[in-house]
Amino acid sequence: MPLNQIKKYPDLLEIMHLNEYARIVSLRAIYDRDIQENEKLAFQTKIIRPIKKEGQPSFDTVFNHLIKEVEEVEENGEIIKKRVFEKDRAQRLHWVRFHIELTKKSGVEIFSTEERDVVKRKNVFRTYIYDTEQEYVVILEPQNSGLDYYLLSAYYLNKSWATKNMLKKMKKKLPSVL
Repeated sequence: MPLNQIKKYPDLLEIMHLNEYARIVSLRAIYDRDIQENEKLAFQTKIIRPIKKEGQPSFDTVFNHLIKEVEEVEENGEIIKKRVFEKDRAQRLHWVRFHIELTKKSGVEIFSTEERDVVKRKNVFRTYIYDTEQEYVVILEPQNSGLDYYLLSAYYLNKSWATKNMLKKMKKKLPSVL
């Protein structure tokens, strides 16, 4: 059994010594086990579903969000936004399930908030599982039915503005978790 398959929170996955192909294979195995093939993955009894993105399999979209971040890069003289591999996210991929299943009892803030989605150009509700000790967040979006959740993303708060932004969201939290 590969070493990364037995890693537990708060250990980090050992992927940086691998070439790009081997890294993706290792991460995909963990993602498939914990999320894609885990029919019982639920947050507070609500099933976790993949987000839907036209033209791409739903679980591939989520996988990309969990191991890549949006960065502005130059291509052919133009600045474009592109998803690029982000080691801090990828090394914590196995933390997603751990947090969704609420395995950690202390040092975690769980809250819902209403915020503006600039892509959809409307207000949406989001639920955050924020590990204050490890500076890690999992973002869920309640389905319109209110019966299940979409897993949007999860990442390590490694940017200078990230923790401040999370605290700002917490100040706007709704009275109850959706």
